[in-house]
Amino acid sequence: MGQDYYAVLELNRSAKDADIKKAYRKLALKYHPLKNKDPWAPGKFKQLAEAYDVLSDPVRKAVYDKFAEEGLKGGIPLEFGIDTPWTEGYVFHGNPEIHPSENDQVRGKNSSATVPTHSLLKYALEFYTAEGAEVNMAFGGLRGRGVKKQDPPIERDLYLSLEDLFFGCTKKIKISRRVMNEDGHASTIKDKILTIDVQPGWKPGTKITFKEEGDQGPNIIPADIIFIVKEKLHPRFKREDDNLIYVAGIPLGKVTPRLGIGDTKGLVPHEGMPLPQDPTSKGDLYMYFDIVFPARLTPAKKALVREALLN
Repeated sequence: MGQDYYAVLELNRSAKDADIKKAYRKLALKYHPLKNKDPWAPGKFKQLAEAYDVLSDPVRKAVYDKFAEEGLKGGIPLEFGIDTPWTEGYVFHGNPEIHPSENDQVRGKNSSATVPTHSLLKYALEFYTAEGAEVNMAFGGLRGRGVKKQDPPIERDLYLSLEDLFFGCTKKIKISRRVMNEDGHASTIKDKILTIDVQPGWKPGTKITFKEEGDQGPNIIPADIIFIVKEKLHPRFKREDDNLIYVAGIPLGKVTPRLGIGDTKGLVPHEGMPLPQDPTSKGDLYMYFDIVFPARLTPAKKALVREALLN
């Protein structure tokens, strides 16, 4: 569950813009690292800044109120359905537009100089750096130096037709991901085309992995993106492992003595699916003949059938 920005500012959801500004001004002064020496004050101060950054902006606030933090940061679909574009996810860059009174000031511990509250975030960043920690403002939180953790893999289904899997093909898929800017803190959403060379004979469940193509972030190893092959239903053929099955409906009037009356099966060797390990070899094709009996017969045709059966 995402964080509650209203609770961070000690407000309820009916708070107006003036209430939000007043609450932030009050709490930012209370938890500023140059004034509050509790070890958790810097983290609280950053949390306040992010909450204000969201709730003071009408568009971000509207998205947050409807979709919570997950929708705000992960993006929401412009249209619901498959392969629809998503809005750009919100990223806190550590620079909220705060406009408190210029008379609101805090005093440093070993200095007689005063610091206007519009510079509070700047001083908080300096405080973090002085304490030997790296700031990860774009991706939520502090991480120790040299500590890198890879995000969990992102899995997506790749639906392919039976023809795609029989002959092989090339699929190009566009992804959108966060890419770090040169400053090492902010990020930008950029598109990238991933190319998948589908090999003849691939089976459902085959995984194609693109290493570290997920969102980038400070001290984060991007997640792997994994596409999992899914097979679309085919109107005529059914696949069973490396074999293909085809059912042909034959009217009763076209049944030959060789076929006889009733269902029968034919085998065509080496005309099934290509083998993944050796596409020049194939499985088998099984053909089932479904005799279609007429729903009704005229008296004359009934007599002919009776005569044929008696003879």
